[in-house]
Amino acid sequence: MLVSADRHVATPTLTTTVAREFVHRAAFAEVFLTGWRETGKDTFTVTAQWPRSHSFYTSEHGVHDPMLMAETVRQTFPLLAHAAYGMPFGYQLSWSHFQFTLNPQAMRIERTPAEIELRVRCSDIRYQRGLPASMSMDIEALRDGATLAVAGTRFGCHSPKVYERLRAGRAGVSEVFAGAPRPTDPAPCAAVGRTRREDVVLSPSGTPRRWQLRLDTDHPVLFDHAVDHAPGMVLLEAVRQAATTASAGFGPGILTALDIVFHRYVEFGSPCWLETHDETLISAGARSRTRISAHQDGTPVFTASGDISPLPAH
Repeated sequence: MLVSADRHVATPTLTTTVAREFVHRAAFAEVFLTGWRETGKDTFTVTAQWPRSHSFYTSEHGVHDPMLMAETVRQTFPLLAHAAYGMPFGYQLSWSHFQFTLNPQAMRIERTPAEIELRVRCSDIRYQRGLPASMSMDIEALRDGATLAVAGTRFGCHSPKVYERLRAGRAGVSEVFAGAPRPTDPAPCAAVGRTRREDVVLSPSGTPRRWQLRLDTDHPVLFDHAVDHAPGMVLLEAVRQAATTASAGFGPGILTALDIVFHRYVEFGSPCWLETHDETLISAGARSRTRISAHQDGTPVFTASGDISPLPAH
């Protein structure tokens, strides 16, 4: 049977992820962004999809891992820096501040992957030779038209020469990465809210409310590619796990807010210590807040806070 060549065949809208190079990921499977478009001066819409299941961003208790929100934002700023503002590949980005607050009711896992829309406004952009040197982003994340989270971040953009000066006195990335020490023993999984030992990023220190940052450079998600310092997402995960240990008395919960200020790079060569303090109970049993400070070689490297809220009702 012959089919007319001019017959119109309806095809569905085709969707894929953005190029992994735009989000500084090596594995295709770790790219969550699916597209972007400019909506006005320094304003954009970015789309993302979250899987129902993931090897690291685990779907416990029927809700998506809140760190998916953090990673989605982290992928958004290299995407827009490259695609919208012309930052060349090979430039390095450094976080100075990141915060988000999310609605736990909107984090439920449904029967299909979560389709996320990010409405992004860029501001306080500092240019150098026509390229962004630093900028801030304010983001509203929506799911099915309802607000899922709000987030804000500020970061710097460094050319290879600038980054080399910032990291003066250190060997190349591959040498530093290969020379990272073996990871320390992990804290108990139950204490930090993880189910697998390899996903634990804290080690006991022998002192209550004090933890050593655990850096396992063989981890396929947290260390997706070679780096010369602890990645920001590892530090965010450490904040989440530290907040979880501090809220253990309140039962299972979900991270609903995180605020972190980065002071210095966290290096591989010496221990980084985290201390939890100033725990408070907000709304009489509704939420715990934990403040975290981190030091390396006696110098502050980041300060943060994390809120753990009850799981949403089914």
